[in-house]
Amino acid sequence: MNSDKTLGMPDDAGSAGGDWLDRLLADDARAYRDTYVADEGFTARVMQALPAPLTLPAWRKPVVLALWGVAAAGIALAMPSAALEVGREAYRLLAAQPVSLSGIAGAVVAMIALTSGAAAYSLRAND
Repeated sequence: MNSDKTLGMPDDAGSAGGDWLDRLLADDARAYRDTYVADEGFTARVMQALPAPLTLPAWRKPVVLALWGVAAAGIALAMPSAALEVGREAYRLLAAQPVSLSGIAGAVVAMIALTSGAAAYSLRAND
């Protein structure tokens, strides 16, 4: 494999079992590990000037859990009747429609046109 020295990639950059970038970063960190940059207390002053981290009140988590529990219970109680009503209305709408061969063919043509249009739109070249 050819070595690309302009990017700093070693000869085995594409070989399996080791990431060349990780190795380069680890070597660089090893070279400068003992280097100390004197900041004359700047870092300590900045850390002391930072505001204290915000903490949430202790009551917040149980209240949120209780609210989610109430919402889940309400949804669970409303779901059977809502699903039954939606099913009945869907049946009523579908049963009222006349079924014919031309109606089915029209629906198939419309689905093909919509699908083809969506595929052409999503596959078009980005300009």
